[in-house]
Amino acid sequence: MQVSSQTTEQIAPQPGTVSTKTAAELAAEISPAREERIFLLLSIFIGIISGLLVVSFRMAIDWLQVLLLGTETGPHRLRLIFVPAAAGLAIALLTKYVFPQVRGSGVNQTKAALYISNGYISIRTVIGKFLLSSLAIGSGHSLGPEDPSLQIGAGVASLISRKMGLSREKLRIFAPVGAAAGLAAAFNAPISAILFVIEEVIGQWSAGVLGSIVLSAVASVVVARSFWGSEPMFRIPVVTELDSRELLAYAVLGLVGGVASLVFAKALGYLRPRLRAQTSWTIFQPAVAGLLVGGIGYFGLPQVMGAGYEAIDQAMHAQFAFKILILLAIFKIIATTLSFSSGTPGGMFAPTLFIGAMLGAAVGSFEKHYFPYLQGSTGSYALVGMGVLFAAFLRVPLTSVFMVLEVSGNYSVILPVILANTIAYLISRALQPVPIFELFTHQDGLYLPSMEEEREDRHDLHFEDALGPINVPVFKGSEILGDARKSVLDAFEKTPGAMAALIQCKDGAWYAATRQELETIFSAMNEETDAKQSLEERLGGERTPTMYPDQSLATALPFFRRWPLIPISNRAMRGALEGVLSQADVIRRYQGN
Repeated sequence: MQVSSQTTEQIAPQPGTVSTKTAAELAAEISPAREERIFLLLSIFIGIISGLLVVSFRMAIDWLQVLLLGTETGPHRLRLIFVPAAAGLAIALLTKYVFPQVRGSGVNQTKAALYISNGYISIRTVIGKFLLSSLAIGSGHSLGPEDPSLQIGAGVASLISRKMGLSREKLRIFAPVGAAAGLAAAFNAPISAILFVIEEVIGQWSAGVLGSIVLSAVASVVVARSFWGSEPMFRIPVVTELDSRELLAYAVLGLVGGVASLVFAKALGYLRPRLRAQTSWTIFQPAVAGLLVGGIGYFGLPQVMGAGYEAIDQAMHAQFAFKILILLAIFKIIATTLSFSSGTPGGMFAPTLFIGAMLGAAVGSFEKHYFPYLQGSTGSYALVGMGVLFAAFLRVPLTSVFMVLEVSGNYSVILPVILANTIAYLISRALQPVPIFELFTHQDGLYLPSMEEEREDRHDLHFEDALGPINVPVFKGSEILGDARKSVLDAFEKTPGAMAALIQCKDGAWYAATRQELETIFSAMNEETDAKQSLEERLGGERTPTMYPDQSLATALPFFRRWPLIPISNRAMRGALEGVLSQADVIRRYQGN
C-alpha cells in the first residue's frame, strides 16, 4: 500500500531534519513557565510567516497559469490538453522520487501529523506541497489552493516549534495553529478558518488552543490583506431582501446540493482506491488525468480547469445560462474526481465551492425564468449553494454557515443558508454515513478520530450525574480532639459500613478523612498536650479540593488516589454540599448503572 510511503516521514523524522534527541535536549532547557510566555508570541509569528507563504503560493499559481495556459480563456486551444498532461507527468516523477509525502489535499495529512506523529511535518513536505500544488493548479488540474495552504501553515508551525525545542504537548498544539493561519490567509476569512480547524482537525474547544489559533489566523489574514486588500474572495452582487416564498426554492437547493455531494463523494470513494491499487502505472495517472481534464476544457468547458474562481464570480453575476451551469457542475465533479484520485496534490475546497455556486445559480436561474415575480437574485442562490456543498460534502455545518456570512458580509441570507445547509447536511449524513475525509483516511490505512462522531455523539458526564447522598458521618473541624474522639468513634459504631467521614473547617472548606486516618489520630493523641487542639488543626492545612456539580466527571478519578470521597459544593453557598462522590459512584455511572 502507498499509505506507508505517505505517512512514514510524518511518523519518524528523516535524515537532515531536527533529531528527536536534539529536540528533547532543547525542550529540557525550556521551563514550562517560559513555554507559556512564548506560546502566544510564536502563534503570531507563525501567522505572519504562513500568511507570507500563502500569498507567495497564490502568486505562483497565478504566474504559472498565465505562463502555461496563456491569458486567453476560450476552448479549442491545444495547450489546454497538452499542458495539464505534461505537468501531470512532471508532478508524478517529482512525487515518486523527491517529494513522496505531497499526495492528497493536506487536511488528512495535517490531522495525521497531529494524532500520529506529535505534530511532525517535514520541511521537505512543505516545499513539495508548495511547488507541486502550484504547478498542478496553475497547469489546469481541477483542484484548489486552500487545503494545501492549510498543510503549508501546519508545516511552518511544526518547523518553528521544533526549532524552539518545545515540549511534545506544544508540538501537537502548534500543528492546528499553523493550519488555521494557512487556511485563513487562503480564504481571506479568519473565522471560517478557525471553525474549520476546530471542526475537522482537532474537534474540540480549548481556551488555550483557541486563543493561539485566533492570533495566528488574524495575523495571517492581516498579512494577506496587505497584499490583496480587504475585499472578500468574490465580488458579491447586491443581495435583495428575502421573500418568504423563496424559502421553498432554497429548500430545493438544499435537496439538490445533498444529492450532488453524494454523487461527488461516491465517485471519489470508488475511483481513488482503484487507481491507487494500480501500482504499475501510478506514475502515469496524473498525466492521464491532466489529459482528460484538458480535454473537457478543449471541447468547450475550460472553466472547470484550475480552481475556477473566475467562473464562480461569473455565476454569481448571472453570466451563464441554465444548461451551462448544470454542465459545469457535472463536469467539475468529473474533472476533480480524476485529478484528485490520480494523486495529484491539491485541495477540495475550491472545487466544492465551484460546484455549489453552479448548482445555486442554476436554481436561481430556474426561479427567475418560471417565477419572475420573485425578486431573488442569482447571486444569492450561488452564494448559498457554495455553503450547501461545503456543509454536505465536507461535513462541516458550522463552518459552512459562517463562511457564507464572512464572504458576503450580508446577514440577510442567514435564514436560507441555515435552511439549505441543514437539508443538504442531513441528506448527506443519511446517505453517506462516513465523511469524505474520514473515508480517505480509511483508504490510506489510517484510523484517525472521527470529528463528526465526536461532535454529535459525545455525551459529557458531570459530577451531578454520579452524585450520591451524604451517607457518611459529618463533623465540625472546630471541635477539640477530646470531644471529637467520642463523637467520631460513636458515629462509626452506629454506621459500621462507613469507611470515611467529612469534616467541615472554619473557612467553609471540607476535609474527607478515612476511618483509619481518624482512628490513628485519636490513638496517637496525647491527653495532656493534644486534648485542647481542634480537629482541623490536627489535620493540618491540606483540604479536599472544592468541586462543583457542573464540572466534568472525567476529572474525578485522579482525586481518589488521595481522598476517599469528593464533597461536591453548592456554587451559591460556600460550605453547603450538594452531595458526595466516591470512586464507586464514578465507575457505576460510566458503566451505565
